[in-house]
Amino acid sequence: MTQQLSPQRTLDGTSATLPKAVEPVVLPASRTYGNQSLTTALQLRRSTREYADRPLPLQLLSDLLWAGFGVNRANGDRTAPYWRHVMVLDIYLAMADGVWLYEPASHRLVHHLTGDIRQQTGVQDFVAGAPLELIYVAHGERMTDVSPEERRLYASVDSAFIGENVYLFCASEGLGTVFRGSVDHAKLAQVLMLPDGQFVTFAQTVGYAQPPEDALRPA
Repeated sequence: MTQQLSPQRTLDGTSATLPKAVEPVVLPASRTYGNQSLTTALQLRRSTREYADRPLPLQLLSDLLWAGFGVNRANGDRTAPYWRHVMVLDIYLAMADGVWLYEPASHRLVHHLTGDIRQQTGVQDFVAGAPLELIYVAHGERMTDVSPEERRLYASVDSAFIGENVYLFCASEGLGTVFRGSVDHAKLAQVLMLPDGQFVTFAQTVGYAQPPEDALRPA
């Protein structure tokens, strides 16, 4: 049985908001309308490297994952294009209470690991404090007729498609994000306990931008 959380709840990694049991978390239905036009989102798109510890509402997380790589057609196709029409990418979510795997077809999160691994998703200081780290993982074993170098190339392109979707969604919703290649790929794959054939391509930080210090001072 799956456990469905109220859209008003937050996924901030605390024991009060995520079940300690290993049941999947059914995400609320994603909202497929936006607050900004595409051209406005493009104008606002930027990389953020300072984050507040403010948690993401569950509804916003649902919308973010759908925008990144959710199902947008009855035949199961996604919001981002992908290599040769073969599903080779998974999105893992590293948060304070553990690691979850996004399942687009059922639009739910499946518990993968217990424990906070956010600091191990990159070499930058901010990765440990932002509420969400997306980790893009490729199934190399599904890319059977190309070389290992080509597998990483094509999987990286697919990751970048998703990453740009996430960028535009974050711009439209007032969130900060940065797509990161500064990752110890082999170590992170080991931390995630990935099976042979799967590998990490990139990570992407998501959260609310930290306000400038001047904005926090009393007038």
